[in-house]
Amino acid sequence: MTNTTDTQSGGCQCGAVRFRAGKLGRPSICHCRMCQKQFGNFFAAFVTADPAHVEWTRGQPSWFRSSRKVHRGFCNKCGTPLAYRFEGSLELAIGALDHPELFEPLIQVNHAHRLPWIDHLFDKPAYSTPAMAEFHASVVSWQHPDHDTT
Repeated sequence: MTNTTDTQSGGCQCGAVRFRAGKLGRPSICHCRMCQKQFGNFFAAFVTADPAHVEWTRGQPSWFRSSRKVHRGFCNKCGTPLAYRFEGSLELAIGALDHPELFEPLIQVNHAHRLPWIDHLFDKPAYSTPAMAEFHASVVSWQHPDHDTT
């Protein structure tokens, strides 16, 4: 995991929203149903952030109030999940960071709400074929790069 005093950048898939954040804290995954729906996935991965050290450098996230207490930030152009806000606290989506590999989750939140098969997910065999490799090699990404641009 990176030093939490290092400034990290990140943003959405289309590049309309970018941010810089310092003082990042504990990386985690959350299994609650709201996080599953926000990410359209089995769980959500977040890192705590000091709101005073988060700067939206391009655009602003849109916020959806998913409950009485929680707002969830996303890009309103491409839909990328970006943040979770609760009573003055802020967490950033690890996958939205330019270097998500630096933030290995340390804890699982709402573990009792995990999907019943999640504990065995990575026991499944890896599957790859030459045709799949050829297809992926031919893909030209239109996604915003993992760094700030002008």
